[in-house]
Amino acid sequence: MPKLTTTLDAYEVWFLTGSQNLYGEETLRQVAEQSQVIARELGAAASVPVKIVWKDVLKDSESIRRAALDANSDDTVIGLIAWMHTFSPAKMWISGLDALQKPLLHLHTQANVELPWSEIDFDFMNLNQAAHGDREFGYIQTRLGISRKTVVGHVSNPVVQEQVGTWMRAAAGWAATNTMKLARFGDNMRYVAVTEGDKTEAEIRFGVQVNTWGVNELAEAVHAASDADIDALVAEYEELYDVVPELRKGAERHESLRYGAAIEIGLRTFLEAGGFHAFTTSFEDLGALRQLPGLAVQRLMAEGYGFGAEGDWKTAILVRTANVMGAGLPGGASLMEDYTYHLEPGNEQILGAHMLEVSPSLTTSTPTLEVHPLGIGGKEDPVRLVFNTDPGTAVVVAMSDMRDRFRLTANVVDVIEPAEALPKLPVGRAVWKPRPDFATSAAAWLTAGAAHHTVMSTAVGIEVFRDFAEMAKTELLIIDESTSLPEFQREVRWNQAYYRLAQGL
Repeated sequence: MPKLTTTLDAYEVWFLTGSQNLYGEETLRQVAEQSQVIARELGAAASVPVKIVWKDVLKDSESIRRAALDANSDDTVIGLIAWMHTFSPAKMWISGLDALQKPLLHLHTQANVELPWSEIDFDFMNLNQAAHGDREFGYIQTRLGISRKTVVGHVSNPVVQEQVGTWMRAAAGWAATNTMKLARFGDNMRYVAVTEGDKTEAEIRFGVQVNTWGVNELAEAVHAASDADIDALVAEYEELYDVVPELRKGAERHESLRYGAAIEIGLRTFLEAGGFHAFTTSFEDLGALRQLPGLAVQRLMAEGYGFGAEGDWKTAILVRTANVMGAGLPGGASLMEDYTYHLEPGNEQILGAHMLEVSPSLTTSTPTLEVHPLGIGGKEDPVRLVFNTDPGTAVVVAMSDMRDRFRLTANVVDVIEPAEALPKLPVGRAVWKPRPDFATSAAAWLTAGAAHHTVMSTAVGIEVFRDFAEMAKTELLIIDESTSLPEFQREVRWNQAYYRLAQGL
């Protein structure tokens, strides 16, 4: 199996232009020329991360349906952009939209930025009819219940470009979930409620395959790692990280580092052989493993793998999806957990971390590679990378199984530097202030029944998750600077009714 890739380079988005045969050859030639210019200008924007492929102007029902079916069958196509340059009677689009299985962006634009007032004649009006052609298209999308994103404005506008780019990233995340294979090593932590979930429904809703392997199958791969491969990986660690003296070659704890390297080699081998994109572990089910995987998990997350601790496969899906959506951007995505609070009035803060498994993609500093006891799990002291998450805006997102649907809950947060050093907390960690404020955020999170495990993304923001949720037809509750608790509570109640009705009886 090929190694995991976390890049948008192989993807493309098709640009569809709607018109009709009524206008004649000359007008349709102009439609084609101008729509190609629009597609090229949009595709050249720095904030547009996926290749745009222009397709011939669509003028009848059969060509529209064929375009949808061709897009469905092409795994490189992650979505379609549709623009009605002229009036394109919407009944022509019914069969195509009904067949379409890829994300759709409705671009409401036109060829020119400014109107040439003194030169406008009715030929100009016939050619430039997007103002009502797109309204016709909007009607049929709504009539058919088509999930889509609508972007309004000229493609030269950076805001339009950024909105299209954000949607593309969400579409890449959606494509990733629909091809995702997730390996659970053991079950989830005993007696825990929120890490439970319906794996069959997850495959129906998101397309991800969630299955379980015995942890000793992983242990066999770990213990098969060769000395030469371990030597090479340890040398890589010493080059990339600030390795504490006790772990260096010849020191008393060097064997702990070598075993950590063996875990990474074995885990990587297992994941690549099975074509997996995400995985989980559990400290309660380590079998023949001598350490809880820490360093290996951190490094694999930084490469783009999804991960959930304690068997939390739902968070592993989110971490992988966020890694794909953030490909090529500064920052990263990681498993995170709200651990403890600083409750100074007016300066409340959340300290997030996990036992070991926080991705170093959250920092631009050089992590320290350390070994310390872990007072849970009953195994040898594990190696891990220690660092602080870089300050800046981030989003934390949880997935909860609400029995009749999955719920995403997202909070926009501001990561800050810790007020003091944390010399006795040897893990990757983040300190943040949630928006709009601590009390509102925490109360809303608890009202939503959101999980304690999250993905923290410092690469992509809330709009990407909003677009992703629309593509997945999945509930998303957002906690940000505009949130008020009474309105949030009402939204939760309304959503309860809406999503039950939307799924049918």
